[in-house]
Amino acid sequence: MNKLSRILVTGHRGMVGHTFLRVLSARGFSNVSTASRAECDLRDSHQVAGLFASASPEYVFHFAARVGGIQANRSFPADFLYENLQTQNNVISESQRVGVKKLIFLGSSCVYPRDCPQPMKEEYLLTGPLEPTNEGYALAKIVGLKLTQYFHKQYGLDCLNPMPCNLYGPNDTFDFDRSHVLSALVRRFVDAHDSEMSRVTLWGTGSARREFMHVEDLAEALLFLLERYNSPEIINVGTGEDLSIRELARMIADLVGYKGDIEWDRTMPDGMPRKCLDVSRLHALGYRHRVRLEDGLQGVITEYRERKERGEVQ
Repeated sequence: MNKLSRILVTGHRGMVGHTFLRVLSARGFSNVSTASRAECDLRDSHQVAGLFASASPEYVFHFAARVGGIQANRSFPADFLYENLQTQNNVISESQRVGVKKLIFLGSSCVYPRDCPQPMKEEYLLTGPLEPTNEGYALAKIVGLKLTQYFHKQYGLDCLNPMPCNLYGPNDTFDFDRSHVLSALVRRFVDAHDSEMSRVTLWGTGSARREFMHVEDLAEALLFLLERYNSPEIINVGTGEDLSIRELARMIADLVGYKGDIEWDRTMPDGMPRKCLDVSRLHALGYRHRVRLEDGLQGVITEYRERKERGEVQ
């Protein structure tokens, strides 16, 4: 991919897409196309065909997806499965039809089994049942990565299937109905601090362990893999380091300056017991993350406080 390559980025208003556009611009890539949902509903195959006709992309980065935390996934499992299948099927099939040079399909660590050996190696895919609280989303991602691989096998579609860990960073959502654990915790503790609350109650036991990667590190990793990894086989993208949700909550509380008590509602689910990726393949290629969790967290806290002051958070 060179600086004049025609690039299409879906989901450019989300956390990953927003950051990836910024990284592309900083590196001098200027021939980049995007489309909002109002401009192109990716669930509509005819609209997707029109988008590809106008953008004529050589490289497609598919980041658009319906995403959310445990509550959203539990409440709308059919929507998470159906809408993501619609969107990715259209983008993948159109990429094959027009003959793009490479399709990058962004997966998720939730594709691995609930009781997967840790850290999770790429070969553990489809070796056991999925985590029930996000099964719909995980199934969609598995179908997507398999579809790219089948198009590669049958038609020669050149594809890249990175499987990232939990992501965080600029332009994340703080809406409790759609947010993931890290941004939700930032909001809870900033609001508790501002309201001088004596107690914060969080879901689960706090024992579940998660791995977090800053979205800027992911963007850099994707461009790195374009140059160094030429295979449709999935590759894990993460830090290889995890911590418990209890430890994460304490870290955020300390950074925010919250001094009250933290309690755990054990009647609510923890989700998958542990999700830590084996990133040996990524490290062997020469890539390692750069953003420390504490530093990245401080940026998220600052962003939430600024958006709260501007009245942008409901």
